[in-house]
Amino acid sequence: MNKSELVAKIAEIAGLSKVDAKKALDATTEAIKEALVAGDKVQLVGFGTFAVAKRPSREGINPATKAKIKIAAKKVAKFKAGAELADAVK
Repeated sequence: MNKSELVAKIAEIAGLSKVDAKKALDATTEAIKEALVAGDKVQLVGFGTFAVAKRPSREGINPATKAKIKIAAKKVAKFKAGAELADAVK
């Protein structure tokens, strides 16, 4: 499912126009992004939790040259499915 298909499904389920559904989806994703950038986590009960995790620096190997390289530490966005979502997917 791509974004336009998701917007159409939201509009159908919520009884909104596609324009309003797109605005709602864009506002939701923007709010989640802003919370993660601020270091907060976003918990949607029954759906899941979005959070920021830190990956430490590590040593890797360049597959082309087999030379050792240093991979820098970074922050990544993570999602953990909630119990209801996990059960629904089973």
